Parts: sequence; C-alpha cells; structure tokens
Amino acid sequence: MQIEETALAGVLIVTPKRFGDERGWFSETWNAATMAAAGLGGLEFVQDNHSMSAQIGTLRGLHYQAPPHAQDKLVRCTAGLIFDVAVDFRRGSPSFGKWVGVELSAANGRQLLVPKGFLHGFVTRAANTEVQYKCTDVYAPDCDGGVRWDDPEIGIDWGLAGAPVLSGKDAVAPLMRDVATPFEWVAA
Repeated sequence: MQIEETALAGVLIVTPKRFGDERGWFSETWNAATMAAAGLGGLEFVQDNHSMSAQIGTLRGLHYQAPPHAQDKLVRCTAGLIFDVAVDFRRGSPSFGKWVGVELSAANGRQLLVPKGFLHGFVTRAANTEVQYKCTDVYAPDCDGGVRWDDPEIGIDWGLAGAPVLSGKDAVAPLMRDVATPFEWVAA
C-alpha cells in the first residue's frame, strides 16, 4: 500500500497495490493491520456507502457530519472518474479553509482518506460514475451539515465546463463564514 501526504495534514492518498494476470487484477483496498503498521491505526469503519452519478458534472458536497457522529472517510471511485476534494474545516487550524483535490478513478485505484474535521465533496468527470466510501460512524441526519460548493473564500477550482448538477440541499448550502464549525484543531 502506497501512502502519500497531501498539502493538508491528515488528508492522505492511499493507493493499494494491484496484482494482475491474464484475468485482470486483484487489489486489497483496506487492511487494518497494514494501515496500523503505516501509522494509521484506530480507524474502525462501520458503514460503507455507494453512489452512482449518471451525468458528467454531478457535484456532491461540500459535506460534513458533526460530533458526536463525525466521520473519517476513505473514498474511492470504482467506475468512471471524479475530482475529489477535502477542505480543512477545523477552527484554529493553520490551514482552515484550504483545500486539496485529487483525481480518483477506477483506472488509477487511488483512494482519499478524509479525516474528521474536513469538508468533503466531489465532481464527476465521466458519465455513470460510481463512488464508494467507508465511514467510521453511521449516518446521523441531525449531525449532517454542508457548505456551498462554490464558496469564494474557499475558491475550489472544480474544472467545470458549465453549471454542475446539484441536489436541492447542495444548491442552497450556506457559505463557510455563515456556519459555526463544530470542529476544533488540536496541535499534534
């Protein structure tokens, strides 16, 4: 398993090894012992999610789930292609409001580890794109929150050619400055 740091401390690119032969390939996408040996122990995933977006330019995000049901997420694209984004949403963090984006695809096999305290979102760059992600807590509607995908203070370059396909909830999400973040940065 290859683990790469990003510009945001704690947000990691995790690329499992692929073993191929004439039939195709095999990849172990998660192994608790391997991750613990790499210093990423303590992640106990309790829920897996799977989404399919039919249209190119479907944008989901920017989402978070507040304590006591905050979630770490391990995101991968199993069909198609996405631009996956994490935004630091921890009050007091030196990188508060900064973002990092990574292309995830079925072809590259990369995964993005998005820790608690970060906003998460993605945009599809291929039709019929499927995204799967593991979460360390179950979905809790009363803890669900979001920030506008096009917040100018964050300034994410989504690489869109036109208007994105949004859910009703994402279309009316508040700006970051209008949300009292439930997360606080703690120095290591």
